Amino acid sequence: MTFEPLASDFYSYESLLSDPEREAIAKLREWAESEVTPIIGEYWERAEFPMQIVKPLAELGAYSFAWEETAPFENSAVFRGFVAMELARVDPSVATFVGVQNGLVNGALSLCGSKEQREEWIPRLASGELVGAFGLTEPLSGSDSAQGLRTTATRDGDSWVLNGRKRWIGNATFSDITIIWAKDVEDGQVKGFIVPTTTPGYTATKIEGKISLRPVQNADITLEHVVVPDSLRLANANSFRDTASVLRLTRAEVAWAAVGTAIGAYEAAVRYAGERVQFGKTIGSHQLIQDLLVKCLGNITASLGMVVRVSEMLDRGEQRDEHSALAKAYTTARMRETVAWAREALGGNGIVLDHDVARFFADAEALYSYEGTREMNTLIVGRKITGSAAFV
Repeated sequence: MTFEPLASDFYSYESLLSDPEREAIAKLREWAESEVTPIIGEYWERAEFPMQIVKPLAELGAYSFAWEETAPFENSAVFRGFVAMELARVDPSVATFVGVQNGLVNGALSLCGSKEQREEWIPRLASGELVGAFGLTEPLSGSDSAQGLRTTATRDGDSWVLNGRKRWIGNATFSDITIIWAKDVEDGQVKGFIVPTTTPGYTATKIEGKISLRPVQNADITLEHVVVPDSLRLANANSFRDTASVLRLTRAEVAWAAVGTAIGAYEAAVRYAGERVQFGKTIGSHQLIQDLLVKCLGNITASLGMVVRVSEMLDRGEQRDEHSALAKAYTTARMRETVAWAREALGGNGIVLDHDVARFFADAEALYSYEGTREMNTLIVGRKITGSAAFV
């Protein structure tokens, strides 16, 4: 399959990819543009997830690239970032679904699971046989999860009893398993559990009325005396530091998805500018529209350079919390500007789904907030700069 570079990759960062990586991206791009682009607006409007894409994404390797148990070929963190960007460029909700299934759930199993747990669960998630969710955020605990987690885990012989609530949990209305993070009542440390969603006492209720990432099925989860065997406790998750290691792994990929969201809006605006005629010529020939598009491309190019570098550091084992935090804070802020400028270029047509920009414009708001708000990521970087922690 011939690999065609994106025009929006203005400085040709895709040239850093190996031949197998470029071939995988080309297959993913062709599939997403032919199978997702034509239908996603309808699913977005209905706030439904297109379940028919779960298995094809697995066949394309979207849930398996990163993991030793399932990797189809040796690949880089830069490549995996391009996968996240490519999916978000077509639809941020699809990118978010994959980010949960692959980055958060498989990531938790890979980093915190025992060898037996990894071998049992990762291949089943990678193949699309199972869908996973990641239960950390709570109704009263988001940015302060390290200290404020209220869900409890109580040891009872060879089992654990979980009680509490979770909120904003993606994929949770149809997941087969959910990774639940709870505070051990004995030692006060956060631990992780693989919870089959058929377990008595586990309920998930869809959150209605969202204006962003509408196809993503976020849920409120209630845990009422949910009993899980000790074999389903993540063997190497013994404190919030272990939870944070998973978030560190995925935060940079959210930054990549932010770049993809900006690209999706920008490319839609470029298409529209070449078609829409005003004052006897296409609006793309007007100076003000060109100015908007150039500002969009500048944001995309700067952000892409940042995420490429962060992923290169991850490949070399050099990436630290402040590196991924700066990337997430910066790229989502630039994404927010970019989708607004793209919407502006379409005038009134920028607020309807027909031309795609409205979807990216709305979805950007969720990416701006999840996986660490701009403010929290700013404090992480600020602590590194000044040596003083300004967290309250």
